[in-house]
Amino acid sequence: MNDRPQSDNPTGPASSRTDERPTLKTIAFMTGLGVTTVSRALKDAPEIGVETRKRVQLVARQVGYRPNRAGVRLRTGKTNVISLVLNTEEQVGGFVSDMIYGISEHLAQTPYHFIVTPYSRTNDPLEPVRYVVETGSADGIIISRTEPNDARVRYMVEHGFPFTTHGRTHMGIEHPFHDFDNRAYAVQAVRKLKALGRKRIALLAPTPNLSYYRHMREGFLAALAECELDEISFSTANLDQSIDEIREHTRELMRRRTPPDGIVSGSGSATFALVAGTEDVGLSVGADVAIVSKQSSKLLHLLRSNIYVVNEDIRLAGRELARSVIGAIDRTAVTSLQSLSVPEAVETW
Repeated sequence: MNDRPQSDNPTGPASSRTDERPTLKTIAFMTGLGVTTVSRALKDAPEIGVETRKRVQLVARQVGYRPNRAGVRLRTGKTNVISLVLNTEEQVGGFVSDMIYGISEHLAQTPYHFIVTPYSRTNDPLEPVRYVVETGSADGIIISRTEPNDARVRYMVEHGFPFTTHGRTHMGIEHPFHDFDNRAYAVQAVRKLKALGRKRIALLAPTPNLSYYRHMREGFLAALAECELDEISFSTANLDQSIDEIREHTRELMRRRTPPDGIVSGSGSATFALVAGTEDVGLSVGADVAIVSKQSSKLLHLLRSNIYVVNEDIRLAGRELARSVIGAIDRTAVTSLQSLSVPEAVETW
């Protein structure tokens, strides 16, 4: 005699197939359609009527249908996966989370999913890209921290692998990208400081190996010349440094015999350190030094109401990067996969 509960019996009614993965056959049975019709409807095939597509897609959502990636890869050679190659030391707050949100938002309406492929700044940034390409673990790659002559871009172009970059390169290779116009931002920021009557301007910039350092620096110098303002060098600090390091460098900057009376900052999080370092030496933000900062999350007004800001929409960047990499996978013309966000006017509260 079997004393086990009925639910332990794999052939009993309690072990019904409710935990089996829904398939195309499941949706076909529920809709009364053929498997081929269901498959095409889920892919938005134009030969399938709109109402039929909507009905099939609704049922698929209700039953929690997900394509079997292994099966898809066997049939099509595709993984339906996009890899976001991300430096583990990048800002973990709003920047990364907003980018992931934006990418996910766009991919939600497509068959694609994405994974994060991390690497450390101390490691070769080409290594995770090489891994994805060699293993075929994704159909496309998104990279950030783009450099003017980026070995990752050259490698992916040489291997014919679809990709897009957050930032531009300067290596004579046309490729998909999305970027924020940091040159235009720096020009706007300097002009604002000029309008405030400031004369001695410092720039807190990215590290010189990154493309957007070049753009920001070019805009900064062009606007200084246009406005006939003086630069106060702040080369000891950069946006890759920790908050504590930037704060200490700001103290040193503001203790100079001729300190700046205006600062252009390339990052909202770094501006927190600028404010702290300035106030550490008894100076006042607004009265003694005016700050114009780029920010990706609208938090600076919670710190000080008299900081001038330009907003960078990172969720938009995520959506554009997702659109761009899918276009690269589909072999769309490269020029239609390049986009540049123009900064809006400088704001204050």
